[in-house]
Amino acid sequence: MKNLYIAEKPSVAKEFAKALKINGGSKNGYIESENSVVTWCVGHLVTMSYPEVYDPALKKWSLDTLPFLPKEFKYEVIDGVSKQFEIVKGLLNREDVGCIYICTDSGREGEYIYRLVDQMAQVPDTKQKKRVWIDSQTEEEILRGIREAKDMHEYDNLSDAAYLRAIEDYLMGINFSRILTLKYSYSVKTYLGRDKCVISVGRVMTCVLGMIVRREREIRQFVKTPFYRVVGNIALADGTFEAEWKAVEGSRYYNSSLLYKENGFKEEKDAKHLMEELSGKYEELVGNTGNVANAADIDLKNIGTGVSENGLPLVLVEKVEKKKENKNAPLLYNLAELQNDCSRLFKISPDQTLQIVQELYEKKMVTYPRTDARVLSTAVSKEIYKNISGLKNIPSMKGFAEQILQSGSYKGIAKTRYVNDKQITDHYAIIPTGQGLNAFGSLHDTAKKVYEVIVRRFLSIFYPPAVYQKLALTLDRNGEKLFANFKVLADPGYLPITVYSFGKPKDEEEKYSKEMVEAAMQLKKGMKLSVNGFDIKEGETSPPKRYSSGTLILAMENAGQLIEDEELRAQIKGSGIGTSATRAEIIKKLVNNKYLDLNKKTQIITPTLMGEMIHDVVASSIKSLLNPELTASWEKGLSYVAEGSVSKEEYMKKLEDFIQKRTDAVKGLNNQYQLRTYFDYAAQFYKQPAKKSGGKKTEKK
Repeated sequence: MKNLYIAEKPSVAKEFAKALKINGGSKNGYIESENSVVTWCVGHLVTMSYPEVYDPALKKWSLDTLPFLPKEFKYEVIDGVSKQFEIVKGLLNREDVGCIYICTDSGREGEYIYRLVDQMAQVPDTKQKKRVWIDSQTEEEILRGIREAKDMHEYDNLSDAAYLRAIEDYLMGINFSRILTLKYSYSVKTYLGRDKCVISVGRVMTCVLGMIVRREREIRQFVKTPFYRVVGNIALADGTFEAEWKAVEGSRYYNSSLLYKENGFKEEKDAKHLMEELSGKYEELVGNTGNVANAADIDLKNIGTGVSENGLPLVLVEKVEKKKENKNAPLLYNLAELQNDCSRLFKISPDQTLQIVQELYEKKMVTYPRTDARVLSTAVSKEIYKNISGLKNIPSMKGFAEQILQSGSYKGIAKTRYVNDKQITDHYAIIPTGQGLNAFGSLHDTAKKVYEVIVRRFLSIFYPPAVYQKLALTLDRNGEKLFANFKVLADPGYLPITVYSFGKPKDEEEKYSKEMVEAAMQLKKGMKLSVNGFDIKEGETSPPKRYSSGTLILAMENAGQLIEDEELRAQIKGSGIGTSATRAEIIKKLVNNKYLDLNKKTQIITPTLMGEMIHDVVASSIKSLLNPELTASWEKGLSYVAEGSVSKEEYMKKLEDFIQKRTDAVKGLNNQYQLRTYFDYAAQFYKQPAKKSGGKKTEKK
C-alpha cells in the first residue's frame, strides 16, 4: 500500500516530495514513486453553493425569501480547478492508497480546504488519515511533522470551527447584503447617480468600515484648543536646557480655573503674567498678585530665589532624582506586528506584507506566517541555536549571530518572556529558520527588507536590555516649580541590531550635547542656576490620528482598540476582529469595493463617500454589525468551538437566532427618507460630491 501526501499548493508538495526523497515521475497533478504519491490542491478546490442551487427561485432577490437559513449546506467544486479536483479525488480513493497524510497549511483555513475535498470526494472512513502539523517548510520540520502526525479526527473541533466560520460569513453576507440592498440600494444609487448598487456587508468587513468612518468623523468634529506653556532656559555648560513650569501642589496657580492643564494656560495673557512674575524681582512679584489664584496664600519667605550678579533670575535645584531604566528587546513578530512595522517602515500594505512573508515561508526562510503568537515554544527554544547558526551565512548578520553563539546567551532563553507555551495556540512567532538562504539573492528589494526586519527582531532577543540613565530635576523659582528631564543611553544592549538599523525613534534622539548631559548629572540639591530667560510656547490639542494600514491591523487584533504599547497589547491579548490570516484580505476587499481609500505612499486609510453612506445604512438598520466588541465575540466563540468548550450546535443556534431577528427587524423599517439627511451630511466633506437624484422621492421597496 502507498502513502498519499496532499498539500495545499504545488510548490509545497514539491518540498514534501524533496524531503521524503520521492524521486518518482512527475505526472499531471501529482508525483508518484514506488511507495508514495504526492499531490496538491491549488488553494480551495471546493466552495459553498449559491442559494439558487438550493432552489432556482432564490436567484431572484426578494424580501419574501429572507432569511435564508438552510438546514443542510451544499458545496460544489470550483469550476476553474475541477480538473485538479478530479485528480485528487481519484488518488484519495485509489485502492492501493493506505494512509493519507494531510499536509495543507497548519491552521483553520488549511484544515477547511482538506475537509471540503475529503467530503466532496467521499473518501471512506476506513482509510487511515493523518494530520501533519508543521511550523516551517524545512526538510527537518517536514519529516518531524510526518513522523508525529496525529489522527485526523483529533482536529475535528478545529474543523467544526472552520466550517462554522465559513457558514457564518456566508449566511451574514447573503442575508444582510440582500435585505439591505433590497431596502436601500435605490436610495444610495440615486444619490450617487449610479445605475445600480449592491450593498455589500459582512461580519468583519462592515465592522472595520465602521472603525474607519467613526475615526474620520471624530477628526471632523474635533475642535482644536490652544494652550500656552511657560518654559525657562536654564544656563548650564556653555548652553541652556529647557525646564517646564507646572502648577503642582504649592503653586499659586494650583487648581486654578485659568489653566488648561497643569502645564498650560487657556489664554496667552495669563501665561505672560506668570512669565513676568518668574522673570521679576521679589518686590515686583509681591506687587503683582492681583490676578493670581490663591494670592493670599503666598509664602513671602519662600519668594525671592533672587538674581545672579549679572541680573539674571536664579532657580534653586530643589530635587535631583537619578535612576537606571532597562528596556528589553520587544517580543517576536506575529503577523499583525510585522504588518504594522512594514506599513510604517516600508509603506507597504498588510496584503503585500503577507504575500512577501508567505513567499519567504515557501522558500523555507521563515516559519509559518499566519500566527497570532509573539513567543517561542519550549521545544523550539531547545533547538534555537540551529536557527542562529544558519544566520551566520548572511554577511550583515554574521557578527551578531557569532557573538550570540560564542556568549551562549541563547542557552537561557527558555526562562525569559520570549518563551511561553501558554501563549501559543496553533503556531509560535515568525522567526527565521536559518535555512533557504540560497534563495536570498532572488528576492526583490522589499522582500529582502522584510526578511531583514524579521531576522533582526529575532536576534535581538538574545542580547541584553538597553540601559538608560535617567535624571529628573525639580527647580524652584519664587515658590513656583519647573521640571526638566534627561535621558542618557548608558549601554545600547540590543538596540544596534534593531532600532538603530531603521532610524532612531523620536524618544531615542539626543536632545542635548554630551557635555550638557554630563554637567546635568553632576547637579546637586541646593545649587542655584541662572535663567537666560523665560519663553511662552503655544500649543494646541491634536485630533485623533487616521488609521494607517498597519495601525488598523493592530486595532483589529485588539477588538477595535488601537493600543500601540506592545506590553499592554500582550496583557489584553484575546479575541480580535478577524484572524491573522484574514485581516489583510478584509482591508483589500473594502478598498476594492470603493468603500475605503488607501493612500499607497503613506498607507493612510480614509472612507469614501460611498463607504460613509453604506455605514449610515447599516447604522440605521443592523447597527450591531458595526460593533467591534460583538464582532470580536463571534471570533472568540469560534475559538471556543476549536477548543471543544462550545459545540457546533450551540454556535449555530445563536447564529441563526441573530440573523433571524435582525432580518425581521429590517423588514419593518421605513427610514429611507431619514437616510437622505445623513447622506447630505457626509457629502459636504468631499470635494466632488456625486451627482444627486434631483430631489426624486426614494422608492419604497
